[in-house]
Amino acid sequence: MVVVDKPIDWTSHDVVARTRRLAGTRKVGHAGTLDPMATGVLVLGVNRATRLLGHVAGADKEYLATIALGATTVTDDAQGDETSVADASAVTADDVLREIAPLTGAIEQVPSAVSAIKVDGKRAYARVRSGEEVQLKARAVTVETFELTGFEPGERAVAHVRVVCSSGTYVRALARDLGRALGVGGHLTSLRRTRVGGFGLDQARTLDQLAESFDMVGLDDAARAAFPGLDLDEDQARDVRFGRALPAVALPAEGPVAMFAPDGSFLALYEAAGAGARPVAVFV
Repeated sequence: MVVVDKPIDWTSHDVVARTRRLAGTRKVGHAGTLDPMATGVLVLGVNRATRLLGHVAGADKEYLATIALGATTVTDDAQGDETSVADASAVTADDVLREIAPLTGAIEQVPSAVSAIKVDGKRAYARVRSGEEVQLKARAVTVETFELTGFEPGERAVAHVRVVCSSGTYVRALARDLGRALGVGGHLTSLRRTRVGGFGLDQARTLDQLAESFDMVGLDDAARAAFPGLDLDEDQARDVRFGRALPAVALPAEGPVAMFAPDGSFLALYEAAGAGARPVAVFV
């Protein structure tokens, strides 16, 4: 796996295309997109590791974001045309903290209309850009942390925030909903993803750095970083190599668990099944 620090104004597909050239293979994918305006952690899989991506995509994510209060946009971020403006000079940091609270925890969130969600077979963002009005249904998401890290008062007030959230959460929608709750409107002006599951910025490399030295995280280390792990004995490892269910084993967590042979090599992902565990994906 490759952990990229995505540059601004690049699409996730642009990064995949560049990585394909650097890796010398077309078998490269990513574990969850980042908008062009966003920077930060984009996890890629190369060759065999592409099979892990769908599972990594479901991990929690951490972001640092900047929200402008006093204007709404068609895209809920700075790349869209403004649709309304208001004077936010009366908004205080305490006001922001008060309205952040209801947006934290298990919430129902209406995704941004300019998203990749399909509506009758067509991406929502394509419908919006063609002039259609799109109404998306609310989805259950979890915002574990919505923290105000800085505040700049003014007619166009600015809130700096840190967000830790479940997969499927739109930080743009949090900016929109915070502005709406404050009565002045709001939109996202910057977004940096600092972590996807166990992969953080400390492991990330820019594309320029990867062009000089194509550093990858080996599959064994990637699995340990991305999932809870269970170290097996020889008999269990033999069964796992053949994708057999384990009738009496206690997994350390819900969801996919990485199974490791006694020598530390990654064998498979398993999940709980009754009193035992069954395979999700076998890698040997």
